[in-house]
Amino acid sequence: MTFQDLNRHIIPMTEFTLKWRFTDEKYDSLSEQHIAELKPLDKIGAEYLADFISDCRVHSRMPFKNDLFRNLDRTKILDGNEKKITKWLYQRAIPFDKDVYLSWDGQNGMITKWKFVVKYWDSLFYGGSDDLTIFDQSLEWCLFFFHENEIYYGTNKPYEPIAEYHNDWFMI
Repeated sequence: MTFQDLNRHIIPMTEFTLKWRFTDEKYDSLSEQHIAELKPLDKIGAEYLADFISDCRVHSRMPFKNDLFRNLDRTKILDGNEKKITKWLYQRAIPFDKDVYLSWDGQNGMITKWKFVVKYWDSLFYGGSDDLTIFDQSLEWCLFFFHENEIYYGTNKPYEPIAEYHNDWFMI
């Protein structure tokens, strides 16, 4: 299988185990338009992502395999710093329309655009229970949401966070 083949493994949100994060008002109730941008994968697709991460030994050391990335950054999720985390993600300078792959485990995976990761990170990740790896198929960068409310970012590109931040960007 290849990353392009994953499109054949997209399932409706109604069949996704973690759908409650996006459709249940107790957690987050996204618009139909935004839910359509979240493309959950069936078990075969989720296994492909988990196997890719394992085969590349991305997490053979915490948070990332030694020498996998030249540049590392991290932040901590604390009560009340949600806007700071959104800004930190925004500043990673990843194109907003970039397809990214999300892997919680071998059972749950998803494809979406980077802008939806930035906007809905707190629906995608639940500290204490989740480990979530987000990457693009080049593996030039990777984001790891660790269950102890830490986020790690690794990249091989020359890295300088975007200094400016515009709240109006979030009008998706």
